[in-house]
Amino acid sequence: MIRNSILIITTFIFFSCTKDKKVNTNTQKQSVEENVTNDSSKIKVLNVGTFHMAGTSDAHKLEFDPENKKSISETYQIAQMIAAFNPTVICVERVPSENNNINIDYRNFLDNKEHKPNYPGEIGLIAYNVGKIAGVKTIYCIDEQETAPYNYAIYNELKNSTDSITAKEYIDSVIQNLSNIEKGSTLERLKALNTNDFYDIAINLNAEILTHTSSQSGFEGADEAAKFYRRNLRIYSNLNKIPLTKDDRVFILMGATHSAFLNEFLTRSPKYESVSVFDYLK
Repeated sequence: MIRNSILIITTFIFFSCTKDKKVNTNTQKQSVEENVTNDSSKIKVLNVGTFHMAGTSDAHKLEFDPENKKSISETYQIAQMIAAFNPTVICVERVPSENNNINIDYRNFLDNKEHKPNYPGEIGLIAYNVGKIAGVKTIYCIDEQETAPYNYAIYNELKNSTDSITAKEYIDSVIQNLSNIEKGSTLERLKALNTNDFYDIAINLNAEILTHTSSQSGFEGADEAAKFYRRNLRIYSNLNKIPLTKDDRVFILMGATHSAFLNEFLTRSPKYESVSVFDYLK
């Protein structure tokens, strides 16, 4: 059983194409920049999707050594780019119960050049450095991890499904057409993960495609997809619990599938304005 943290493309795999849709990584017009409203009354949010740069329980892991000098240099350059957004608030993919520990660790990072972050990977490499450069005082944890397992593999496990073909063929076609982005730089990987094409595929694979899997009288696949929708809605709710003013500027760093959901919510929000990732990742 694949648990809710084990998602085929939540954070790290870029798909070049499927039978239904191709991802164009060279066309930045297909990015979240299309959703910019330029409403000065709204709180600006830079919502950046990433792959997990340290240990992960996800089904697939993009090769990355967080202690490699090249990796450290590349992620620091990315942090400098994002810091140009001048965030006042940073949100990361950890549960709120970790707020105290992560901020103690972050302050140690700020005060001691020799301190090795207890939160390695994208948090220590990017979020901490963005905060240090931009002078952010607090990091907020906004993830929500369900206790009930999210069984992504139900499409392949449910016997006597009314449709045993659609989900399997779609998922297989996507997996077979993975781009070999390991050859790309860290910046190129992040650009690939933040296009609208990738966002659509990420949401479909982790949620809607499962609705094709069900017994005649049940909603097994839909119920699993609902768990993942609930998690992302709760992530958004955690964001909404942060005391913000219109002068705040929020930088969110999460796995790319969570970013895809957040992009949907932010686009329709009366409170937030989603800023294009490609204004900063250049």
